[in-house]
Amino acid sequence: MTSPDLDLARGYDACGRIVKSRARNFWYGLRLTPEPKRSALYAIYAWMREADDIADEEGATLDVRRLDLDAFRVRTHRIFLGETDPDPRWRAFGDTVQRYALPRAPFDAMIDGQDADLDWTTCADRPVLERFCWQVASTVGLICVRIWGHDGDPDVERMAVDRGKAFQLTNVIRDLREDHGRMRTYLPADELEAAGLDLDALISWRDAARCDDFVRGQVAHAEAYFRASAGLDAHLSEECRATSWAMTRIYHELLRRIERDPSRIVRERVGLGSIRKMAIAWRARRYARGVAS
Repeated sequence: MTSPDLDLARGYDACGRIVKSRARNFWYGLRLTPEPKRSALYAIYAWMREADDIADEEGATLDVRRLDLDAFRVRTHRIFLGETDPDPRWRAFGDTVQRYALPRAPFDAMIDGQDADLDWTTCADRPVLERFCWQVASTVGLICVRIWGHDGDPDVERMAVDRGKAFQLTNVIRDLREDHGRMRTYLPADELEAAGLDLDALISWRDAARCDDFVRGQVAHAEAYFRASAGLDAHLSEECRATSWAMTRIYHELLRRIERDPSRIVRERVGLGSIRKMAIAWRARRYARGVAS
């Protein structure tokens, strides 16, 4: 029989491996966080990854995925009740929940977002999209600032919500082609119609001028949330500012690359290479010392 401490260490190690292998844009920022907060963020990401995998499980029927998501919610609630889970990864999650006194509400909202995604095909309008962004991304921002620590400014949570929306709206634009392959679109249908487009026209880029204008309009929505959350990093604990800055810089650069050439989203998956991400991480360390511009 292994000791509880060894099981917990194994759980955190397993969560770290999940982040390294699957969090392509978050890894370079999260690794800048000092311990034990770094491992706590890894545990949160591993929990989110499992929820996302349940919702996207290939070959499983909608009913099976919904039942699995319900079971995942029950398992999560047990952690918040203080129960010990036999899986080391879940033990790490439970340790993080207790250590940072995390509230249950954002986790329930994330699961609600995954549940909504099970039936998702089209997005009627921006309020629907905004609610989804809140569920799957703003909640993450709220959890992160709780773990990072901040100065208590009442505007911190609002900025964390806005930062999450900026990230998710960037994902929505970038992932258009992949989501279309999964028979889903998260772009507001009423805005497509107002632009004189439909999804097929956008995917095939039939009217380049209209498509360019439409995508740049979507970029502007995400850009507005980046601006609204620009002051967040200054309120975070000093040791964690580099992490937030690096992740934000990576996502903001993705958005700007799309803005420069909107048609890239239907030709390829827009991304940053490893070298560029490492350069951002290096600058983030300097930023944390008040040097980076």
